[in-house]
Amino acid sequence: MARTMQPEELIDSAVVDPDGNKLGKVGNVYLADATHQPEWITVKTGLFGTKESFVPLSGAHTDSDGVHVQVGKDRVSDAPRIDADGHLSPEESSQLYQHYGLPVPRTSPDGRMGRGKAARDDRAMTRSEERLDVGTEQVETGHVRLRKYVVTEEQQVTVPVRHEEVRVEREPVTGGRGGQAEIGEAEQDMVLHAEKPVVRKETVPVERARLRKETVSDEQTVSGKVRKEQFEVTGDDREHRRP
Repeated sequence: MARTMQPEELIDSAVVDPDGNKLGKVGNVYLADATHQPEWITVKTGLFGTKESFVPLSGAHTDSDGVHVQVGKDRVSDAPRIDADGHLSPEESSQLYQHYGLPVPRTSPDGRMGRGKAARDDRAMTRSEERLDVGTEQVETGHVRLRKYVVTEEQQVTVPVRHEEVRVEREPVTGGRGGQAEIGEAEQDMVLHAEKPVVRKETVPVERARLRKETVSDEQTVSGKVRKEQFEVTGDDREHRRP
């Protein structure tokens, strides 16, 4: 490292792996007991930064993009889950060194492995807030029934019809010599015909209908009241309080 990393400068910095992947932001800095230099950082990952993974600072450097570490994103994701409670036990330190393939430091003179401690010796308080957890559920919105019924209506149809009519044709009789007509009564009959409409009914299929359900996606805006906690610092000791 070009210069000694200062814990207060590392907090909330972006963490970048060798491939340029952003792993998250620095949550805490852990110092080595022997040297009191930054040895581990915790990286806030997951939704809303709710998870913290330990990442070694061995070979790391800082620039304008953040803290560039020498371990990849997958290795950090698979790191042992250890609570960032301010101090690492010897067992926890050993798990991390073995996971990242780092040499385990020699134990301190009092027989304890050099352990890390949080860079900021603060009295911490966790602030919580509620968030809307929105989902969907299926509810009945209506009932649909398809039925058919009979209605009567008047229809008018024009039908061509034919009929017979009688016509009297007259023609003069010429060349009447050689015979003499008798005067008397006579008659002839002729039957006349006519067509008339005949109404018959038949039932034929004209249309088919069926009910079918389909799912349509839409968006709805929901709202709800949520509570959250806020921090407030009070006290009379102004000399030792930060502005």
